[in-house]
Amino acid sequence: MSDELFKRSNNSVSRRTLIVGSVSIAALTAAQPAFAQRPAAPAQVPVDELMKVDLPEIVFGKADAPVTIVEYASMTCGHCAAFHNTVLPKLKEKYIDTGKVRLVFREFPLDNIAAAVSMLARCVGGDGTAAFVSEMFKRQQEWAFQQGNPVPRLFEISRQAGFTQASFDKCLTDDKLLQQIEAGRKRATEKFGVNATPTFFVNGKRLPGVTVADFEKAIEPLLKG
Repeated sequence: MSDELFKRSNNSVSRRTLIVGSVSIAALTAAQPAFAQRPAAPAQVPVDELMKVDLPEIVFGKADAPVTIVEYASMTCGHCAAFHNTVLPKLKEKYIDTGKVRLVFREFPLDNIAAAVSMLARCVGGDGTAAFVSEMFKRQQEWAFQQGNPVPRLFEISRQAGFTQASFDKCLTDDKLLQQIEAGRKRATEKFGVNATPTFFVNGKRLPGVTVADFEKAIEPLLKG
C-alpha cells in the first residue's frame, strides 16, 4: 500500500474508530508516524533475525518445509486479500500441501480495524487462527469497508468461529495482545524495512512481486539447491 493510500485508510478509519470496553484500538494509529522515517528496504534479511518473534507463528504448511515464505499483511489491505483469495490457493496446491513450502503470516495492521481483526484471529488460537485469517480475507468486503460501526458485523462473523459476546469483548480489550502485535509491526519496520502490505520474504530474500510466477521464480531454485 502506498503512503497516499495509507493516509486515505487512516482518514476513513478515524471516522469509525473501534472502541470496545475500556481499550481503544486507535492506540495503533498513534504509532503510525514512524512511517515518515522508514529505513531503506533491504533486499535480503538474516533468516535467524526474521524468525525471532514473541507471539506464536501463524503458519500455513508443514514446519519442516525447506522453503519459508514470511508474509507481512494488514487485514484491511485489499492487495493482501487478493493474494490470499487468488494466489495462495495455487501456491498451496503446488508447494504448501506437498510439504515443499510453508507460509508464515505476520500481522502488520495499517489501521485500528485491521488490528482488531488480528487480535480476534489470535484469540481463536491453534489451527483456528490461520483458518480465521483466511475467512476474514474472503469476507473482507463485508466488514472492512462498510459505513458505520464495524463492531456488530465483526461479532456476527466471529460467532461462527466460536466467540461469545463475552469472549469477543475480552479479546478486543486485551491491551497486552495489542501491544505485542504493535511491537511485531514496529520490529518489521525497523529491522526489515517493511513499509507496505503485503511484503514477502522467501528464505529471507524480499520478493519483488506477488504473482504465482514471481513466487515460482523465487522458490524453484531453492528446491533444486
